[in-house]
Amino acid sequence: MLDKNLLAEHPEIVKESLQRRNATDSLASVDAVGSLVAERKALVFERDNLNAERNRVSKDIGGLYKAGKPQEAEAMKARVAEVAERLKVLEVELTGVEAKIEAIAMDLPNLLHAEVPPGKDESANVVVKTWGEPRRFDFEPQAHVEVGAKLGILDFDRSAKLAGARFSVLSGAGARLDRALVSFFLDTHTTKNGYREVAVPYIVQRHVAEGTGQLPKFEADMFKLAEPLNGSDAFLVPTAEVPVTNLHREEILDDDQLPIRYCAFTPCFRSEAGSAGKDVRGLIRQHQFHKVELVWIVRPEDAEQAHRDLVSHAEGLLEALGLPYRTVMLCGGDTGFGAHRCYDIEAWIPTQGYREISSCSVFSDFQSRRMNLRYRPASTDGKKSKPKLPWTLNGSGLPTGRVIVAILENYQQADGSVVIPEVLRPYMGGLEAIEPSV
Repeated sequence: MLDKNLLAEHPEIVKESLQRRNATDSLASVDAVGSLVAERKALVFERDNLNAERNRVSKDIGGLYKAGKPQEAEAMKARVAEVAERLKVLEVELTGVEAKIEAIAMDLPNLLHAEVPPGKDESANVVVKTWGEPRRFDFEPQAHVEVGAKLGILDFDRSAKLAGARFSVLSGAGARLDRALVSFFLDTHTTKNGYREVAVPYIVQRHVAEGTGQLPKFEADMFKLAEPLNGSDAFLVPTAEVPVTNLHREEILDDDQLPIRYCAFTPCFRSEAGSAGKDVRGLIRQHQFHKVELVWIVRPEDAEQAHRDLVSHAEGLLEALGLPYRTVMLCGGDTGFGAHRCYDIEAWIPTQGYREISSCSVFSDFQSRRMNLRYRPASTDGKKSKPKLPWTLNGSGLPTGRVIVAILENYQQADGSVVIPEVLRPYMGGLEAIEPSV
């Protein structure tokens, strides 16, 4: 959530960011905040004056009775009662105005980093790195759907019988490959990159999804439970970012606890409400998929280096798997709602070109403000320092489905087999290749 003081006092900063996001339809909301702040100021001014009058008059009433002036005392009592009634009305009006400001602040996207270029869509994204050379095939490479079907490891017909479109069934070596990738990702992050693994619920309450910015804006993209859970609306997690980032909500962390780095594996559930007709076939865009997520909580001054490290950790997995990729900085129009800046890592898919396989974002204090997550900086003068908002980051590290797509297509052979990347073979029981089913 944006700082409401910034929104009220420096609307030009918010508007500039919205224009770089190509989100000019939100400019009117910023103007509305200005009007609401003026209204709030007038209400507070009247409230404070009435409170001062009530206190002053209340003190005089006893003196008037003692002075034998009961009529004047009764008149003042009537005035105090009148003021009290008006104060009740003012408090209701103030609450309403505050709620309107809060709703606008919750619905506006994060401020963009100064380096984020303006642009409407992915065509304005900037390539910042490429790694690996796309393989030159001496035969016509097939799409992962065909490769997986011939290997007998990927079955969309049977998954459709179970749940309809945008689901999959992996079997045999395909199911083991999925499990191998999860273990490889988690082992790398915990033993090499310094993350602490956590296992979290796959269902979260409304306020948790609000904390990371999925709600209220993207409710249509989430699967909501039909009945409340523990007295609250509840949702299947669209990503482990939601429960993991909220682990420390409403806490004040000590300075020496930072940085915090978590990794977590979860299934992810997305309705894909805005993607009708897009990537319906295959593993690219599904209602349910598996992913390892990386989450950081850091001091603001450490966020730049943390973002570079986060990106390198996701890139390192693709390099270990021998999968060519490129990293792009997203333009304003392609940057996610809550992100301050985002790098997408796009793996090379022979039949599709570069496709996004990981998004690594820094959120500034956008999420921590929504979660009321703070930390207390180390004292420099022996006195207890005032709590501040930390910055949060997260990124995919990595999704198994899209990595399986990249492996099946990049490592396919002319005879229909698929070579297993060397780093995965210990997780595959030593298997070097998946052979076509007979």
